[in-house]
Amino acid sequence: MGLGLGLALACAVATQLAFLCKHRGATRAPLVEWQRPLRSARALLRSKWFAIGMGIAIAAFVLHVAALALAPLSTVQVVLSTGVVMLAVLGDRLFGHDVGARQWVGVAMTASGLMLLVVTLPSPEGDGSGFAVPGLIAFEAATLALGTLLIAAPRLGAPAHHHGALLGASAGVLFGVSDVAIKALTGAASSGLLGVVVSPWLPVAAVASVLAFLASARGFQEGDAVPVIACTSTAANLTCIGGGIIVFGDALAAGLLLFVQIAAFALVAVSALVTPTARTAAG
Repeated sequence: MGLGLGLALACAVATQLAFLCKHRGATRAPLVEWQRPLRSARALLRSKWFAIGMGIAIAAFVLHVAALALAPLSTVQVVLSTGVVMLAVLGDRLFGHDVGARQWVGVAMTASGLMLLVVTLPSPEGDGSGFAVPGLIAFEAATLALGTLLIAAPRLGAPAHHHGALLGASAGVLFGVSDVAIKALTGAASSGLLGVVVSPWLPVAAVASVLAFLASARGFQEGDAVPVIACTSTAANLTCIGGGIIVFGDALAAGLLLFVQIAAFALVAVSALVTPTARTAAG
């Protein structure tokens, strides 16, 4: 499992770097149009920075799949949750984003809440790839619906200064849907490549990834880098942790640690209100 956690750490760094590159590229591309997804995707990929970000994201995806194949889902999130802190440092030092005091507080609250949540989860045995099909169907359907609702939130009257963060959260939930499906696919891989190809979880992962791709890019165009990416990473982490507990049977803590986990969830929820701000300048 140690190798899986090492791969997850490399994935955390690569993921945040990819997000920052894609944000810079997305702010220089035409606005994403939901009615024209292919044209929007082509326009984004013609942006040099967005294309670089996608290349890094592909490498991060490979690292993530390898980590999921070697370690339980919730355990991988222990390492990936550190990416929120890496995001603020990389954004501030390498990409020149103005990370204000409010955003630093929000990022610190998010990171603290996620770390408290994941380190109090009991250590599972094995790779944690076993699951009940009805549970996976219910979880994926519910989270896919939530991600879609968050995409529609800006059109449903959500405050303008939260549009980027809401779309970032939508992307995170949908990335989480894809990750949970991919975790299920790592179990199907034991039957060989054919088992993966014919698995119903492959199209679920693909659809969720495409929606997340578009939601993330549009979120970058409507909000500042750090709050949007922080919302994306946090939503993805929470979705995956929920999937680990609900679908793959990762155990919750007991006794006092359970109250610590509840407090951690509350801390992350409050941080989601603290971190988002309106766009101040193009990336």
